[in-house]
Amino acid sequence: MGDVVFYVDRHPHSYTHMKTIQMTIDERLLKLVDKMSQARKTTRSAFIRDALEAKIERERIREKELRHAGGYAQKPVAPGEFEVWLSEQDWGAS
Repeated sequence: MGDVVFYVDRHPHSYTHMKTIQMTIDERLLKLVDKMSQARKTTRSAFIRDALEAKIERERIREKELRHAGGYAQKPVAPGEFEVWLSEQDWGAS
């Protein structure tokens, strides 16, 4: 456990150093992971890595959206602030 290993599969991170970890997962979730990884012709490890990467990316996006909203809360758009750009809009209407 904790050893660095090389893992090769069709995952974008192939040929990189991987760490072996131990985790606890309930039987229902494990069965779903196994079923989905088999259906996608991938390994359990690759499926879980992809799921973790996707969750991390969703969290990053969520944090950016919260910062964005917080910025507008601190400095709201002033009335007329973007009217100068109205004439630049092109919605493709004929």
